[in-house]
Amino acid sequence: MENVIIVRYGELALKSTGVRNWYEKTLVKNISAMLEYRGIPYSRINREWGRIFIETDDVRAAKAAADVFGVVSTSFAQVADATIEAAGALCAKLADGFVAEGQSFAIRARRTGNHSFSSRDVGMGCGDAVWQMLESRGITPSVDLSNPDKEVFVEMRQNRAYVFTETVEGVGGLPLGTQGKMVSLVSGGIDSPVSTWLMMKRGVEVIPVYCNNSPYSDDRAHKRTVDCVKALQEWCPGHPLKLYEIPHGPNLEEFIGKCSKNKTCLMCKRTMYRVALEIMKKEGASGIITGSSLGQVASQTTYNMYAELYGLSVPLFHPLIGMDKNEIIDIARKIGTYDISIRQTGGCEAVPVHPEVKAACDSLLAEEKKIDIDGLVKASVENARILYAED
Repeated sequence: MENVIIVRYGELALKSTGVRNWYEKTLVKNISAMLEYRGIPYSRINREWGRIFIETDDVRAAKAAADVFGVVSTSFAQVADATIEAAGALCAKLADGFVAEGQSFAIRARRTGNHSFSSRDVGMGCGDAVWQMLESRGITPSVDLSNPDKEVFVEMRQNRAYVFTETVEGVGGLPLGTQGKMVSLVSGGIDSPVSTWLMMKRGVEVIPVYCNNSPYSDDRAHKRTVDCVKALQEWCPGHPLKLYEIPHGPNLEEFIGKCSKNKTCLMCKRTMYRVALEIMKKEGASGIITGSSLGQVASQTTYNMYAELYGLSVPLFHPLIGMDKNEIIDIARKIGTYDISIRQTGGCEAVPVHPEVKAACDSLLAEEKKIDIDGLVKASVENARILYAED
C-alpha cells in the first residue's frame, strides 16, 4: 500500500505530442520546486498519460501542487492493485468511518487502460464492497447517485487503482515558463499585482518593474510594492522575481516644471512605457504587462490609453482591461496581495488637481518636445536598482 497525490491538468492535454511533453516536464519541474519551497517531502514525481503522480505520505502536497500554475485539481489518494476486488477493499476501508448512519453514498468510477471490465463494473463492485462493510458495522446502507452525502472516487488505470474522497481545486492556466518572458509594471496598488499574477497563470515569466516616485511618494509606497512582489514570489518557486526599481522622481520633476500640469499623469505613463521597453529589450522579453482597467482612473479612459501609446511601438498586455474593481479585488484576496495593497501610503503628490481625461495625441508630442525624453529614459534605466524577491 502507498499514498500518492493525483495531479490533473486541462489545457495541456489539447497540445500536440511534442508540446504536451514539454509542458508536462515543465509542470513537473514547477511542482517539485513548490514542494521543496514549502518543505514537503516526496519520493518522486511520475508522469502517465493524462496524469501526474506525486509519491508522498504528506497530505499537504495536494494543496501545494494545486497552487502550481497549470494544475486543474489534485487528490490525496491511496493505491491498490488494478482489480475490482482490490479497489473495492480499499473503498470499503476509506468509507469506514467516512459514511455514517443516515448518510447516502456513491462510488464515482472511471477507467483508463485495457481491462476485462468496464467503469460501470468498477462502480458496482466497489459499491457492493462499501455496502457490505456498512452492514457489518450495523449501518443501514443508502446509495444515491444523484445527490449523495458522501462520495468515494476510484480511478482505475492500467496497473494501479487510486481511491480518494476529496479533490482540491487547482489554479489552472499553463505551466510557468512555457510562454516566454514579459516585463510587468508593478506598484503596491491592488491592480498591478493581479495583472502580473494573471499573466503568470498563463505561463509567462515576469520581470517586475517599479517606478519609484520619491520624493513625490514616501517609503511606505516602496515597502508596499516590494511586499506585493514577495507575495507573488510565493506562487513561483524556482523562478526568482528580478525587480527593477526605477528612480522616477527626477522624471516627474521635469514634467511638473516644464510641461502642462494637467498632462503629468500621461507624460508619466508614456515614460514608464519607454523605460519598460528598454528593460524588455535588455532582458530578452517579448511584452509589457500593465494593470490598466478601462475607465477606472483618469489615465485609463479610451482616449488617454490611445494617447499614451501614440507614436510608440510598445507591445502592451492589459489582463484587467474588462474587469470591474470587485472582480480584481476578489483575485487580489485569493492570491494574497490585497491586505498588502490596502496599506495606507501618502499617495503620489505629483498627480494634478485636474488631470487630463481626453488627451489629444499631438498635444502630448508637443509636451515631450519641451524636455529631453530620451535622456530621461536613458538615465532611468542606467540608474535602476535590481532587487530579488527571494532575498
